[in-house]
Amino acid sequence: MEIIDLVGKHAPITGERIAELLGISRPTIRSDLAVLVMLQHIDAKPKVGYFLGKAALEVNSPFKHIEALKVKEVMGIPVVLRETVTVSDAVVTLFLENVGSLMVVNQAGALVGIVSRKDLLKVTLGQSSANAMPVSLVMTRHPNIVTVNPDDSVLEAARKMIHHQVDGLPVVKSAGPDLDHDEVIGRITKTTMTKLLLEVALGT
Repeated sequence: MEIIDLVGKHAPITGERIAELLGISRPTIRSDLAVLVMLQHIDAKPKVGYFLGKAALEVNSPFKHIEALKVKEVMGIPVVLRETVTVSDAVVTLFLENVGSLMVVNQAGALVGIVSRKDLLKVTLGQSSANAMPVSLVMTRHPNIVTVNPDDSVLEAARKMIHHQVDGLPVVKSAGPDLDHDEVIGRITKTTMTKLLLEVALGT
């Protein structure tokens, strides 16, 4: 990757300087830098800059395993709700399933929205009447939902989560001729990422 090459040649180097050398803006590479730090390809010191990390210095780094992984290899089972259920039903499902967000689908099983803990907390706090409200009124609607495909890399999923500041992403496959939107087939979360890093660290 160009970023790692630049860090290797110019370390210590600031994020602003990396962006300048690549001819792009600093915010554009923020998520890439965060992922590379997470995977230990580069490291960062406040007020100093970026330099090569442990993984970049080791040819046979175990982190290479993560780089090759596809979303479909690590994704979990999605927790879905019909768009007609109430906010109360959504809250109960959220706690029973112990997840951070719920995927909302239409009658055809296509993704139409996503609702998070924060969404449900905002609408129910101090509003007892909100419990009977359809979840479709409080969800984030398609196409304003960040998704990944099963064949995307795990690193791409991590970049999207960091860039969009979300805890998880629906995994979708392209809509067929009878579907208005994409079909949900899985989910990938920050917990998934943490488990992967732990497995690599422990060598399991």
